[in-house]
Amino acid sequence: MSSMQTLSDEQRRILARWAADCAERVLPLFDAGEAVATDQIRDAVARTRAYSAGESTAAEEIGKRFVAVKAAKAATTLAGAAAARAVAQASAVAHMGAHALGTAAYAAKAVSLANPDRPEAVTDEIRWQIAHLSASQREALKQLPPLGADSSGPLAPGLLSRGVLGSTIREIQAQIS
Repeated sequence: MSSMQTLSDEQRRILARWAADCAERVLPLFDAGEAVATDQIRDAVARTRAYSAGESTAAEEIGKRFVAVKAAKAATTLAGAAAARAVAQASAVAHMGAHALGTAAYAAKAVSLANPDRPEAVTDEIRWQIAHLSASQREALKQLPPLGADSSGPLAPGLLSRGVLGSTIREIQAQIS
């Protein structure tokens, strides 16, 4: 039995487009000591866009989703690591739609870490993310369970439910309901 966080392939493709936008927005914060890691992060965004456009399959993308996770380890700043994790979450949307909210959360965290003297940076980022949701993307996100309500996926109680990650996801879910 699949998780309620998976969503249909069509819904995942719709959300992958938004996730790629959210991840790409913070991509300039990623600074790696290794050119190969930067290329891998950029490739992960391109693959997410390709999946959203129907140019690859979920099976193809599922096999590659950990490349961005490994590349994130090459980040030279905490903001860069969070930006890379946003990309990794976006590349995992092909596997499970709930990763789109993980993308938004890590993008907000990256912005927060890059702007420690601007507490409104996270609010501004969430506002941008919500403003860039299409009607079909909003509908797909509404199909996901509230953060912490389902134990079989990224929205389970755990890492994404704490700190700026959790507050970002809760805010998005509250605003789209």
